[in-house]
Amino acid sequence: MSSRHLVDPDLVGLLELWPETEFTLQTLAQIRSSSLPIPIDPTAEALVAKETRPVPGPPDSPPVEVVIYTPRKRGRDVLPCIFHMHGGGYVVGSAATSDATLRPKSAALDCVIVSVEYRLAPETPFPGAIEDCYAALSWLFANASELGVDARRIGVMGESAGGGLAASLALLARDRGELPLAFQHLVYPMLDDRTCTRPQPHLYTGEFLWTAEKNAFGWSCLLGTDPGGEGVSPYAAAARATDLSGLPPTFICTGALDLFLEEDLEYARRLTHVGVPVEFHVYPGAYHAFDIDPNAEVAINARRDRISALKRALYPKSPQRNA
Repeated sequence: MSSRHLVDPDLVGLLELWPETEFTLQTLAQIRSSSLPIPIDPTAEALVAKETRPVPGPPDSPPVEVVIYTPRKRGRDVLPCIFHMHGGGYVVGSAATSDATLRPKSAALDCVIVSVEYRLAPETPFPGAIEDCYAALSWLFANASELGVDARRIGVMGESAGGGLAASLALLARDRGELPLAFQHLVYPMLDDRTCTRPQPHLYTGEFLWTAEKNAFGWSCLLGTDPGGEGVSPYAAAARATDLSGLPPTFICTGALDLFLEEDLEYARRLTHVGVPVEFHVYPGAYHAFDIDPNAEVAINARRDRISALKRALYPKSPQRNA
């Protein structure tokens, strides 16, 4: 059943601009070489410095490249930091594709942002990407003083597959007990390979931009096997984790027409069940990646909600003391 009648009218125009491409091993190179142009705000470019550098990768693996965004005029000597992972279904995308959104965030939030260039599938299946992210996050904690970062206020953030990586990275950091995260900020995160195999799929999600077919392709490339099977690691698909306790305060948002709606709802429910503070937003009429639309009111509201949540996470109020 089509969900076109449920799409927010302001978001219809973006659908017409978005190229419809089938994800296959044969089309992957072409998809990677093309991208939807997102204009860079020259004001943010003037306010935020950008540096790219290689950092040590996982054992017996190549270095990992990170992109570091730092406000040129710091409001404080030591700043909080967002560790970011880009989206792309685990098979496309790069840290550079997020430049237009990360620079303004760094300026608006007066924070450092470190975005990681993790290796893509299928060339590098699990656990390559998550171990790249963990290695880069370890480097960030170890070099926080040099970067002018407060190691007590480092959180993870990602969109789509990047949101899935952020969630898995939070689990891995918790389980290894080395890197204490202050928060996780998950934007329509790709959390559950079993969504591909659901016997009764949602009638109104996944029609636009990121479909069930693309989702199955992305998970197959990451896992190296068909999704939905036994023994999938929670560090690949965070929804597979049996224990979500001890994770940092969490922000999750998604669209009501997004393929990931139900897996994101379930993850939020499970987090609250074990006492993790959760802020959750569902935007009506919104499909996957809707928030890149510069003018749609629902996209503007989503970006506003994200900035508000990140401000609270990066600059938490001190708990009041009894007199």
